[in-house]
Amino acid sequence: MALFSVTLHILLKFVLLICLTKQALSSYLSDDVLAQQEADRVYGLPGQPPVKFKQYAGYITVNKTHGRALFYWFFESTEKPQDKPLLLWLNGGPGCSSVGYGEAEELGPFFPQNSSHPKLKLNPYSWNKAANLLFVESPVGVGFSYTNTSSDINELGDTITAKDSHNFVLNWFKRFPQFKSHEFYIAGESYAGHYVPQLSELIFDNNHNPAKEDYINFKGFMIGNALLDDETDQKGMIDYAWDHAVISDGLYHNITTICNFSLPNSDACQTELDKYFDVYKIIDMYSLYALKCFSNQSSTRRESPAIKGVAPRAFSNFGGWHKRPAGYDPCASDYTEVYLNRPEVQKALHANVTKIPYPWTHCSDNITFWKDAPRSILPVIKKLIAGGIRIWVYSGDTDGRIPVTATRYTLRKLGLNIVQDWTPWYTSRQVGGWTVVYDGLTYVTIRGAGHQVPTFAPKQALQLLRHFLVNKKLPPQPI
Repeated sequence: MALFSVTLHILLKFVLLICLTKQALSSYLSDDVLAQQEADRVYGLPGQPPVKFKQYAGYITVNKTHGRALFYWFFESTEKPQDKPLLLWLNGGPGCSSVGYGEAEELGPFFPQNSSHPKLKLNPYSWNKAANLLFVESPVGVGFSYTNTSSDINELGDTITAKDSHNFVLNWFKRFPQFKSHEFYIAGESYAGHYVPQLSELIFDNNHNPAKEDYINFKGFMIGNALLDDETDQKGMIDYAWDHAVISDGLYHNITTICNFSLPNSDACQTELDKYFDVYKIIDMYSLYALKCFSNQSSTRRESPAIKGVAPRAFSNFGGWHKRPAGYDPCASDYTEVYLNRPEVQKALHANVTKIPYPWTHCSDNITFWKDAPRSILPVIKKLIAGGIRIWVYSGDTDGRIPVTATRYTLRKLGLNIVQDWTPWYTSRQVGGWTVVYDGLTYVTIRGAGHQVPTFAPKQALQLLRHFLVNKKLPPQPI
């Protein structure tokens, strides 16, 4: 009994010490770290409603020799940030901004509004209600991120993006060491189906020696409507388009007869795929049943350069490869672009400090070449499953670009055992979608959501995040 009492006393002291350490850590930060954090503190943005949580924005150098720096925007959790995990969000493209899409139109706290003066609306389903939320514009050349070595832009690809993103995370923790012990997660969508697993792999490999100073408490990642495998992504895209009555029987026959998606696309195949991409000019294939924006300055209608060599080839050869839907207001991207190009907004965000000679855009017009991209990310996912990393994959089921059909084909390739098959999950009394629990991976569909799931189904997306962070199954009955 006495031994039990002593043991309990030691345990209580240990728990108390942990609690005190968390609460007091900020008071032990060095003067230099505190000064850097204060320099990045955002006390208020033009047109911003009042909030109680802290926010920071600025630059993290990822390569001193070349002068490469990535722009970030960080929001502490709305409640008890000292106890919440840290989530990094990445958008894809390649070459599109996580600030422009993720923060300003999907899951961040502030959404720009259509107004003659700067105006922000609070997002009631912001993901910083569940986690400390970090956005970064990656790679260099995207948004406000920059390099002082112009030749870097011609070297961009998956490899350098992953390396710079890893350096970003390591150096961000040096600026905010009070979050280094927190559970760390990564999430993203679209081409972040490459970015997120590749960054996760670098962190996973680097963590093999937990005594290292740069050890990260990495627990898992979540990716939505994600580019994962060239063969199944393209096959699923065409099957979904035919099944949803947006291409003809004849075009479907030609593509499925001529194209062999297990190989790089032939010229004959590409000719037929270009006919498929014509439908993007008249409807929003990123959200099949959403309206298109027809404002005079709409960025969703502006043509942009195509990246050559990116996987898959069909993704890059379509002139509108980087367009994204803008949710229930199809012109929301226009408001974001106007807001982030305002000098007073950039000053408040400590952005564009090098006076970049081009306007901020959602997707970079300067990135016209992509050096490397594997045809499949599945080997990386298999490795991380074997390493015990938590992995959730989700699909908005009205996205025609990387549709639910494609992702189901892709996951089938992994050959994982099914623990719980096709099961509905609920938001209140409504079916939110379906889930499949595999041995090592969870798959979730979100009913009625397009490519940017948090834009179209914000309540369900926040529910998905909350369950992912605690690794808890979504409710299989009405709640």
